[in-house]
Order: sequence, then structure tokens, then C-alpha cells
Amino acid sequence: MPIVFMLRAVPCWRGRVKNLKLSDKGNKLIKLYEEMAVTGYARTDGSKVSNAYNDFELRKFRNFCKEQISRDEIKTVLDYGGGGSDWDASGFDPATGETAKQFFRVKEVCIFEPARNLMDKSKSDCVVCMDVLEHIFVADIPNIIDELFSLTNKLLVINVACYKARALLPNGENAHITVRSPDWWKGVIDAASINYEDVEVMLICSKTFKSGVVFETFKSCDWHASAGFTTELKFQTFKPN
Repeated sequence: MPIVFMLRAVPCWRGRVKNLKLSDKGNKLIKLYEEMAVTGYARTDGSKVSNAYNDFELRKFRNFCKEQISRDEIKTVLDYGGGGSDWDASGFDPATGETAKQFFRVKEVCIFEPARNLMDKSKSDCVVCMDVLEHIFVADIPNIIDELFSLTNKLLVINVACYKARALLPNGENAHITVRSPDWWKGVIDAASINYEDVEVMLICSKTFKSGVVFETFKSCDWHASAGFTTELKFQTFKPN
């Protein structure tokens, strides 16, 4: 649930991007996540978590994404809503002990995390957005997804959870405030991709913490280049490592 991340973020290497304007409810949510980052949060089972959001969510999907992110043309990465992501820490891949940078062979990583007031964003070869969109107020989702595309030069990798969280907001609501089906997310992202024809998209939808679907990667320009008019909805089920 990457709404906050550790403070040792790598500074961005290019100019800042203008902050995205959120709805009133979207801005109120940021304040709630800021509170959770400082004080922890309650869980649905009645327990309390004091050390919030230190998981590196990309780790469990690393083998799905390795081929795409490790391509030679991917040198820079923006981790959008990075949570506990530390791209320089050893052990990202348990088998080799490699850091995330080493595992994916990338040079520069910038982490954007509004709940910790880390507001720098740079247009990058690859943007990863892991376990973030389900935390966004539904009216802000189209603008957030458009921004993800606008920040991407080549590859956009999104994971979204399609189930209720165990974490609760300070107001008692479930922390996954926008729970929709994988098909719903696929439709929203397909529609946004039309304005960014050369961006390759990889969409992973988790139906539980350990299972879900990964849709076939695509560029919307491929739809125009195909011989016919029909587009197939192709995906495979997964259980992450």
C-alpha cells in the first residue's frame, strides 16, 4: 500500500512537473495518509500497525516486469507513489541479493510521494505505479492516470489492487477506497492510452494479495496498425513470487 515511502529518496535529475490539482476529497485523503504515515493505522482485525507502509510493492511482481523494465532503452524510472520502495537496498531479488536498480539495470530512479511531501516528478523512460490507484478518490482517477501517461517516455507499469485492504483510514473507512474489477481498470487505462499512442502499458490487477491477472502489454498505436477492427482482451492469471 505505497502511499508513503522512506525518506532516503534519490533526487530527481530533471525539471519539476507542475503539481496535479486534486479534488477537495482527494486533498483530504492526502492529509489522512500523512497522518497514517506518522501515527500508524488500525486494521480490520482490530490490531494497530505503527510502522506504516515500508513494503517495496514491486518486489513481488519483479519477474513479471523484468523483461520490460530491463530493456536497454529504459534508463530512468519514476516510482509514482513509491511507498517503502528503496531502489538502492540490497536483497530486492532474494536469489541474487541485487538491488532493484541492479535487477532492472536502470541508472536513475526518482520517487514521488505526496504523503511525505516529496513532490518532485520527472518525465522518465519508465513510470511504475504499484498499489496506488485503489487509494485514489474515484473522481481523481482519470486525471491521475493521464498524468502517469504524460510522465512516461516509453513504458508504464501499473499494479492496482481490486480487493478490500486490511488497513483502515483514520475516519474508519477501508484504505482501498476505489475497489473495481480488473476489466474496469483495463477500460479506464485503455481509454487514457489513446492520447499516448507510443507508450507501452503493462497492467497488473491483483484480485487478492497473492493472485490476480496480468494483461497483455500494448501500445494504442498497435490498434491502428492492425489489419482489422477487432481488439482482443488477452490476459493471464498469476501468483507472484
